[in-house]
Amino acid sequence: MREMLVDSYGRVVSYLRVSVTDRCNLRCVYCLPASHRPPFLSNDNLTDLELARLAALFAELGVSKIRVTGGEPLLRPGVPDLVRRLAGIGGIDDLSLSTNGLLLGGMAQDLAQAGLKRVNISLDSLNPDKFRQVTRYGDLEAVLAGIDAALAAGLSPVKLNVVVARGMNEEEIGDFVRLTEDRPLHVRLIELMPMGETGFFSQERWMPLPEMMEKASPLQELPRDAWPLGHGPARYYRRPGALGTVGFVSALSRGFCSSCNRLRLTAGGLLVPCLDAAEGTDLRAPLRRGADAGEIRRLVLETVQRKPERHTLLERASSLSPNPRLMCQIGG
Repeated sequence: MREMLVDSYGRVVSYLRVSVTDRCNLRCVYCLPASHRPPFLSNDNLTDLELARLAALFAELGVSKIRVTGGEPLLRPGVPDLVRRLAGIGGIDDLSLSTNGLLLGGMAQDLAQAGLKRVNISLDSLNPDKFRQVTRYGDLEAVLAGIDAALAAGLSPVKLNVVVARGMNEEEIGDFVRLTEDRPLHVRLIELMPMGETGFFSQERWMPLPEMMEKASPLQELPRDAWPLGHGPARYYRRPGALGTVGFVSALSRGFCSSCNRLRLTAGGLLVPCLDAAEGTDLRAPLRRGADAGEIRRLVLETVQRKPERHTLLERASSLSPNPRLMCQIGG
């Protein structure tokens, strides 16, 4: 029988989000300052071998789900090879990836053949001009081609992550929902969160869950057994007769900390117990000085026990004091 990672509040941790790079080829207004430069050199990042070793250890401890994130993970050289390593680890039965989609068109087939199961694609506007404004450098056509390539490669489900903000894209909610009507796409409407020092979050820009749902209607709530694989904190609905679904992720309006099952590993090897955590545990240094599996295991178990009961995003939203760690540094 496999072991289980259980935190001090009785939550079973079975999900590891692995950031493979801090680099990103976009500078989305709510995520990164325009002048952002990654703090790490490439040799500061965990190597493929180090990541695979850690993933295997987590699998032995009961982790069955891994998501490859960034930054933009497709900027890391040899990502399909890394995916192949992770897919070959016994006990990992759900391997997914989050991307902004710019490079996905040319890589989706290789990723699927390497063992990737599914993909989440960030897409905050369907208007080319607005998309460029939000992302600062983005090419909407390239992202749309990436979505097509993911579907053609058999990655399933294909989810579209849409961060909603007043004055940015709230009037496009209906357009995003309509994408689900005749294609098996799963749109996830995500509340704006106070993360990083971009200066973008404000109470005026924040659109709470009830308002998002109103703009997305008409919707029918789905039973849990009809939710797409890897639903995480989202709650899912469907337009009548639609092929895809509409999910809502509401960290502020309707917190989901009581069922949180995840840890985050940064590109530099920091194991972080919560998206909102200010601190973490360095696994890179002990790995590189030759620590054995027992020592790494002890560090992981200690970190799990430090997992907080809940995030403090609500307090940060009220005080306008965001977490100083940028989203790309923690893997979203």
